[in-house]
Amino acid sequence: MSEDKQQPEEQKQKLQKRDRPKPEAAKSEKAVFSEAVPAVVEEIVGRTGMRGEITQVRCKIMAGRDSGKIITRNVKGPVKEKDILMLRETEIEARKMMPGRK
Repeated sequence: MSEDKQQPEEQKQKLQKRDRPKPEAAKSEKAVFSEAVPAVVEEIVGRTGMRGEITQVRCKIMAGRDSGKIITRNVKGPVKEKDILMLRETEIEARKMMPGRK
């Protein structure tokens, strides 16, 4: 019988620990996100990936350090010309697709 009384006590202690308010230092922390750079899709080059789920596009960077530069990127999901992509970085380009590859 004493074991039955101990078990609910342990559960209450666990619940109390979980329901405690967080320290003030943890509340003041905010997530830091990198700046995104807009780029306009100029041309759709083709489909790539194991199952063709990735679209390779050429896009023109609109702002930032590389504004005006045209780069090739891989995009997952629906995309068409004149769409605006928000890129986290603009230094890395996708590899060019090989002609005749299926």
